[in-house]
Amino acid sequence: MPATADRYLYLTRHGHATADESTLTEAGRRQADLLGKRLREAPITAIHHGPLTRAEQTARLIGERLAGVPLVPSEPAGDYIPYLPRRQELPPESADETLSRLAGFPAAERERGPGLAQEALARFTGTVEGDEPRHELLVTHNFLIGWLVRAALDAPKWRWLGINHANAALTVIRYAPGRTPALLLFNETGHLPADLRWTGFQPELHV
Repeated sequence: MPATADRYLYLTRHGHATADESTLTEAGRRQADLLGKRLREAPITAIHHGPLTRAEQTARLIGERLAGVPLVPSEPAGDYIPYLPRRQELPPESADETLSRLAGFPAAERERGPGLAQEALARFTGTVEGDEPRHELLVTHNFLIGWLVRAALDAPKWRWLGINHANAALTVIRYAPGRTPALLLFNETGHLPADLRWTGFQPELHV
């Protein structure tokens, strides 16, 4: 059997974007830069990012703080619906509202999403071959972070719903040989000042 080693997957949601999501706002650029500073001492060897502009820009700004770490574009790191739940899987009191909300997303995100989500699990999770631990950063979107955290916790597939992630916050999952995945950090925002935390979320979600 080939040797396997730990993988440390660092997850972040892109920085705050404009209303049309075409680019980062000034706040989003500051968020990305501050996260880059936060990660300067981490032994990250690759920055994977989704294909949309807001993720690519965030990855590039973080990368400017991590000398020599390559940027790796990845379609499975994009923005899509990772899993479409069936009505019977959902809490009865919220099933209609949830299904209606998901139906409002573009068809491409709903139809291609589950396949991309499985690719993301295969590409970014689990142990790595060899003797050396691997540290990788994934710059992505709220839904995929929820999906990967759900998988790490072995929660039902529909529970990616409701796992919210702040812009440029940090989550870290460790995948170690012979062990269940460990959620080391979740939605950590200590590198961001108060005015840059929870951008884009309703006030009742600010903590």
